[in-house]
Amino acid sequence: MKKAIVSVINDLVTDQRVDKTCSTLVDLGFDVMLVGRKKKDSMPLPDRDYKLHRMYLIFEKGPLFYAEFNIRLFFFLLVRRANLLFSNDLDTLLPNFLVSRIKGIPIVYDSHEYFTETPELVNRKFVQGVWKRIEAWIFPKLKDIITVNDSIAGLFTEKYGNKVKVIRNIPPNRKTINTKSRQQLGLVEDKPIILLQGAGINIQRGGEELVEAMQYLDDVILLIIGSGDVIDLLKKMTHDLGLDERITFYPKMPFEHLRQYTACADIGLTIDKNTNINYRYSLPNKLFDYIHAGIPVLASPLVEIKTIIDTYQVGETIDGHLPVKLAGSIRQMLSDTDRLAFYRVNCKRASEELNWDNEKKVLIEILQKYA
Repeated sequence: MKKAIVSVINDLVTDQRVDKTCSTLVDLGFDVMLVGRKKKDSMPLPDRDYKLHRMYLIFEKGPLFYAEFNIRLFFFLLVRRANLLFSNDLDTLLPNFLVSRIKGIPIVYDSHEYFTETPELVNRKFVQGVWKRIEAWIFPKLKDIITVNDSIAGLFTEKYGNKVKVIRNIPPNRKTINTKSRQQLGLVEDKPIILLQGAGINIQRGGEELVEAMQYLDDVILLIIGSGDVIDLLKKMTHDLGLDERITFYPKMPFEHLRQYTACADIGLTIDKNTNINYRYSLPNKLFDYIHAGIPVLASPLVEIKTIIDTYQVGETIDGHLPVKLAGSIRQMLSDTDRLAFYRVNCKRASEELNWDNEKKVLIEILQKYA
């Protein structure tokens, strides 16, 4: 049986895209190992149909973390037998590429975002420059490249000339989900619930304005589920504004559990701000998670997101991030029950087309060459 090693820098549990990649490799007959890292707050590893390996690191963030992770990953890959290397995002690409050249192993690269233009890098020119040089050295030499949408694929092709395939972050069509009720999940039953979820609830993604908007939404409950560098600030803002009764935070959770909460919401939010190239062309997992859960979407009018919303009529876009205007958009959408019902029907129809069974055909075409 051929062996594939899949690398990602996170702690493995909540990454739906990587899980789908690994499962597709298994379906093609590969013996798969997914490699990531162990964090202090990492959840227990789930049961999967592939192997999972976490590396224990001394550092958890900053330049020393990235250096340690890349060195450790390089030696991990170097001493293990593999027939295929699958690198997820630029922060795992260098060790994968070096090992692929040393050992003559084919490599597939999946860029989940436009990494070098994330807000965490754009104001740190030296660090950004390091990642840009790594990308510029390796990217033109790659043959099999994947990314999450047409806009980012176009940016890469324009910059480096490579042909980049698009595989969107779309969930499988789970028709037999036994959804728990709000009561079973300990949620309020007599008020509308709006939801912001994600593993990257970071700066400039609208979280701060959303918390402030809750000052104008007396009879609405906001759930924030996930992790990110702005969570602690959002919790402090919630407490300082006296909104603890209206805003509830849940930590990141396995997606099998998360989708129970998603299905109980009235509106799902994805409100990234158009402050950088990466967010401008984002197409986040949560958009499709909301659609598959049958809940209408309220989103920023970013190009890729707006295309989905307009094409499938599954929600609306906001008019801006000013908290009072954001609250008005939420209130107006919640008040139009007929419109919400229309969006729910369209979500169900959209999920029949926007599902992993259709999307993974592109991935299978790439991987079958190495099976």
